[in-house]
Order: sequence, then C-alpha cells, then structure tokens
Amino acid sequence: MASKMKSTFLTMSLTLLIIAGVASSLLAYVYTLTKGPIEEANKKKKIEALSQVLPEFDNSPIDESFKVASDGDSLIVYVGKKGDEIVGVAVETYTKEGFSGLFTVMAGFQPDGTIYNTMILQHLETPGLGDKMEKGKSDWSNQFSGKNPETYKLKVKKDGGDVDAITAATISSRAYCDAIERAYNAFMKEVKTKLAI
Repeated sequence: MASKMKSTFLTMSLTLLIIAGVASSLLAYVYTLTKGPIEEANKKKKIEALSQVLPEFDNSPIDESFKVASDGDSLIVYVGKKGDEIVGVAVETYTKEGFSGLFTVMAGFQPDGTIYNTMILQHLETPGLGDKMEKGKSDWSNQFSGKNPETYKLKVKKDGGDVDAITAATISSRAYCDAIERAYNAFMKEVKTKLAI
C-alpha cells in the first residue's frame, strides 16, 4: 500500500513537472514572438510623440537619447537637431500624482526653456474627465505651448498658478503640471549644461 502511494506521488510530481516545463516553454516562445513587434510599436509611438512636441528636426532623437536623474528616478531626454543645431529637447517625464496614479508625458522645450508642446503618453485617468488632457479629446494641453515656466507658473489657478484646470478634474490637471515641472527642472538643471545650450 505504501509503495503504491509512493508511486502515485512520484507520478503526480513528474506530471506536474512536465506540465510546468511545457507551460514555461510556451510562455518563452510567445514572449520571443511578441517582443519585437511590441518594441517596434513603442518606438513608433515615441517617434510620433517626438514629432508632435519638438520643432522640425532631421536627426533621430531616439538614437541621441540619454537619461538624467530626477527625484530618485530617471527621465529620458531626446535631442532634436536640424543639421548640427539643436532645435529642441524632449523630456519623457512622469507624475505619480494623478487621480489613478502614475502617468507619463512627453514635454518638448525650445533651447531657451520655452515649452514647444506637450503630449500625454500613457495614463489611467477617468474617461470623460481626466482623459481630456489627451490631444484628441480636448485642446486643454495647448495652453502650455509657447509658455516659459520661468515666468508661467506650472500650477492650477486654484493653487495660485497660471494653468486653467480641466473642469471636474483638478487632480489630473495638477498632476500634469507636476510632470511638466519635473521635465522643466531636469532640462534647466542638467540638460542645458550637458548639451551646452
């Protein structure tokens, strides 16, 4: 009886081991199949965002990107050039202050620090409210274009700043300002020095 139980236990263990091995092999195969297309889609999305937030450029900002430290994390910086001249710098920034937590924004700056344009990359904000920060849903984010944070306070008017908040989505508006301010601070403190602009 004991030997029969031992044999059943070994058979079950071996079967479980085989199933786990097959499942992990299938997962690895699917990962290998989808890794390239996912990376290509993400690169395409970044190129599209860069073309929206930077003045016209003729280089590949993704190939000239680098990281800078920010609040214990890092931001990715993309340099847009026309010939040898830097026409703008885009900073992939983030905030953790959104209504639904973390979201990411691409902020483009002219060499003097003036905001050229901004674009939301990823968020989980409330549909119909906080998602109005997206370009396709409203023109709310256009108010940042052409403003220099040196004189334009990146806070909602309710908090003493210059930014009109999205109606019924003040938290999302504050968070967007937080992300842009983080990008601007990194641009002014580290990027301008590194690029000598």
